Amino acid sequence: MKVTVHRKAHFNAAHRLYNNEWTDARNASVFGKCANPNYHGHNYELIVSVKGKIHPETGFVMDMKILKEIIEQEIEEQFDHKNLNEEVSYFESLNPTAENIAVVIWNILRERIESKLELSVTLYETPRNFVTYNGE
Repeated sequence: MKVTVHRKAHFNAAHRLYNNEWTDARNASVFGKCANPNYHGHNYELIVSVKGKIHPETGFVMDMKILKEIIEQEIEEQFDHKNLNEEVSYFESLNPTAENIAVVIWNILRERIESKLELSVTLYETPRNFVTYNGE
């Protein structure tokens, strides 16, 4: 029997969607106002889901206190109130779309969460626009 536990977190960040290989006109055509050279921001909501067997001694899939600390250290401290394009090294050459941000977050967390546990991240860029990545 496997159970999935979830931890919710959030961070505020600015970004600009832009492909350096394209003209400003093409970027504006593809990314619209998200290509604004002065950036724009979001209040991101993050849900980290960990799935695995319940440990017979603790009753936990994963200690949620530990998961909270990992998310705070690895994601919130690195991403919160940052310009993702300019201040977060992962996005020096990677367009910080919601899709790419979710993959980066998953890769960071995967290194800190036991490999026997399944991991999925859901990132809300807005209440209506969100992505999920589980390593596939």
